[in-house]
Amino acid sequence: MIDLQYKDYYELLGVTKGASEDEIKKAYRKLAKKYHPDLNPGDEKAQEKFKEISEAYEVLSDKDKRKKYDTFGSNYNFQGGYDFNPEDYGYTYTSSGKSGDFSDFFDMFFGGSSARSSKTSSGFNFGDIFSDLKGRGKRKAARQNFKTELVISLDEAFKGCEKNVSLNFEGKVIDVAVKVPAGITEGKSIKLNGDKYKIPGDLLFKIKIRNSNFESLKGLDIYKDIAIYPWQAALGCKKTIDTFYGKIKVNIPKNIDVSKKMRIPGKGFKDIKRNTGDLYLNFRIVNPSELTDEQIDLYKKLQEISN
Repeated sequence: MIDLQYKDYYELLGVTKGASEDEIKKAYRKLAKKYHPDLNPGDEKAQEKFKEISEAYEVLSDKDKRKKYDTFGSNYNFQGGYDFNPEDYGYTYTSSGKSGDFSDFFDMFFGGSSARSSKTSSGFNFGDIFSDLKGRGKRKAARQNFKTELVISLDEAFKGCEKNVSLNFEGKVIDVAVKVPAGITEGKSIKLNGDKYKIPGDLLFKIKIRNSNFESLKGLDIYKDIAIYPWQAALGCKKTIDTFYGKIKVNIPKNIDVSKKMRIPGKGFKDIKRNTGDLYLNFRIVNPSELTDEQIDLYKKLQEISN
C-alpha cells in the first residue's frame, strides 16, 4: 500500500497555473542552473530540489501530461495496492555520475519510466539548459526494480527451496521460478533479471518467514512448543524432539517449571554465513484427549489424596 502526497508542480517552478510553455521553460532553465548537481557537489538538498523541479518540468512541458495533471489535481486518489512497487526510476548525469528518482506521485499519474524521456513533446532537450557547463548534461533511464514479498515456511528457509510464483504485471500473468537458498533470513531479498520474463527491470522478492503454530524464529533462535502430560511434568521423563539436525533426546526434570524455557545450544537456525542460533523448548502441559479406565481410576485416587 502506497500513501502519496499531492505535489504542486506550478509552485515548484514558481509559475501560475495559466503559465505559457515559454514561461515554464524559462522558469525551469533558471532553477535547473541554480540547483544542478554539477554546480552543487555534495549538496543533498540541492540535488533533491533539482529532482523535484525536473519532475515538475517533465509534466508541465508535456501537453498531455499537463492536461491529466490539471484535470485530476489535488482531488486525485493516491492510495492503492500493488503486486509490485516501482522504484529506482531516474536519470544518470554523465558529467557528474549522479542519479535521481521521480516520485511515487509521478508514477501514480504517468506509469513510471515509460512516461519519461530525455526529450519532451515540446521539443525541448534537457541538455540545452547546460550548454554553458563543461560536458553537456545528459540523462538516461536507470534500470527499474519491482518489489514484492515472498512468504516461505521456516522449513523452506532453513533447507532452501524453489517457489513457483504467479505475478500480475501490467495486466499479464507471469509465472516465475524463485530459487531460495538455504539459510536465507527474514528481510533479505532475492533478485531476478527481468529480461527472461520480458519485464523492463529486475524483480526483487523480499523474504517473509511464516511461523507455525508451534514453532517460531526470533533472530537465529528457534522457539518450539513441546506438549507434555501432567504426570510427565511431575515425575520427569525423556522426550524425543524433531529438529532441523535430526531427532534428539532431552531429559525433562521432575516438577519442571513450565514458565521457563529449556535451551539446546547450536540447534537453532543456520544462516547463509553458517552462523547458528539455539533451540528453545517451551513446555506446555496438556491433558490426554481420551483417558483409559485405569487412568481415570488413578486420577480419582490422586484427587482423593489431594483433598
